[in-house]
Amino acid sequence: MSKILIIEDEAAIRRVLKRIIADENKTYEVEEVEDGVLGLNLVKANDYDLILCDIKMPKMDGVEVLEKIKELKPEIPVIMISGHGDLDTAVQTMRMGAYDYISKPPDLNRLLNTVRNALDQKKLLVENKILKRKVSKKYEMIGESEPIQHIKNMIDKVAPTDARVLITGPNGTGKELVAHRLHDMSLRSVFPMVEVNCAAIPSELIESELFGHVKGSFTGASKDRAGKFEAANGGTIFLDEIGDMSLSAQAKVLRALQENKISRVGSDKDISVNVRVLAATNKNLMKEIEEGRFREDLYHRLAVILIKVPSLNERRDDIPLLIQHFSTIIAKEQGIVPKKFSAEALKNLQDYNWTGNIRELRNVVERLLILGEKEISANDVLLFASK
Repeated sequence: MSKILIIEDEAAIRRVLKRIIADENKTYEVEEVEDGVLGLNLVKANDYDLILCDIKMPKMDGVEVLEKIKELKPEIPVIMISGHGDLDTAVQTMRMGAYDYISKPPDLNRLLNTVRNALDQKKLLVENKILKRKVSKKYEMIGESEPIQHIKNMIDKVAPTDARVLITGPNGTGKELVAHRLHDMSLRSVFPMVEVNCAAIPSELIESELFGHVKGSFTGASKDRAGKFEAANGGTIFLDEIGDMSLSAQAKVLRALQENKISRVGSDKDISVNVRVLAATNKNLMKEIEEGRFREDLYHRLAVILIKVPSLNERRDDIPLLIQHFSTIIAKEQGIVPKKFSAEALKNLQDYNWTGNIRELRNVVERLLILGEKEISANDVLLFASK
């Protein structure tokens, strides 16, 4: 059931709007009031999915009503109702955050299309918030050490911008967590973040994966297919292990960054894209450039902001927190009772040489929870954590 509020001082217009909208879909619950003050009182007391608001009204005009709605409940889409002389003001309300405006007398098809689209957007935003809460838990950054605090501070500054970020660090350190946090805290978070593991895709298919292809462009291309850049339009694309990307694909990525345009494999038609690019690598790209395997111009396009993720050996203070975090998750996944780690066990794990970084730590914690005693001892660590 979608709850819709109509704020309109002309009774005849209110009746027409209510009848048209209610007849369109029986799941629409439509309420109506004759002025902005009454409308705002209802907005404060109820959760609406959509509001239609007249611009010229007594007591409080629609511009002020819109401003207060956006302060109270900014997620509610508001469609402004404008008379013939209100068009300039209607455009102004769009800049203030109105979803759209409808002229009087309302055109039936335009009205219903705008209502449907606004409700779809509201539903998408709600679903996205729920998904973001789940994703945020999954990609939570655990740690209070100085290197991790530095990264979190960098993310806080960089995330709200569209700056490209190159994330470096050894395998298993959590570079993807940084990318997800950057996206989740950005203005693009209502749109998708699309991940591409450049190392996992054969070099002959990477261009098709990134930019799509047209039917017949190569053997097996049985139909047109959109690529990851198109799928990420409006949002973020995360190019993981970009150091493994072929030089020809690098050239196309460079063009996409320079011109905000791509072309599908086998096509000369340009497609405009609006995508923020995040990239990650465990390689020394400066060395790759020297040896001719990575384009220097692409490096400088990507590395507007550099974030280096430390190895686990460089942030040993975080190990007890990470162990507690993984223990809770793994116990729930495996259906087992969480176990306590003795002080000696924690110290031994802090002193361990973590060549596999956080990924290795998680595996060791899982092994200890399954094979260790009720309290994980230093001896358990010696038995089950050694390489």
